[in-house]
Amino acid sequence: MTRTQCCEWFKRFKEGRISVGNDPRPGRSSTSINDDHVKRVSAVIRGNRRLTVREVADEVGISIGFSHQIFTEKIEMRRVSAKFVPRFLTDDQKENRVEIIQEMLTSANGNENFLKNIITGDEMWVHGYDVETKMQSSQWMGKGSP
Repeated sequence: MTRTQCCEWFKRFKEGRISVGNDPRPGRSSTSINDDHVKRVSAVIRGNRRLTVREVADEVGISIGFSHQIFTEKIEMRRVSAKFVPRFLTDDQKENRVEIIQEMLTSANGNENFLKNIITGDEMWVHGYDVETKMQSSQWMGKGSP
């Protein structure tokens, strides 16, 4: 900080100022982050998770900065490997998982042979994803495979 700025701050605190934050300034508040825009951005990205922030902003009709802010702060999504994904499970996803687990528990409690019906083995599918080419590949890893 310059000497002039330090003297200005000293004068302000001597006069009774207790906050170091900026004073509110007059001006128009942001109208781009409202419930309507949040719903529209959410609907657009749930329709196609591979859209860029710029494409979503153009489709909704807001700036790229506000579009990115809606993604990160309002609908809590982030970009993972060229695809937007939620940071946390949605309420519907949580409820769905609880329902599935409850069904499995009732099946396990009512059937003594429940665990015998679970298929296990040393075979598996290995899925890979190359970020640079955005290509998926799968390989069967069964008995006798390298």
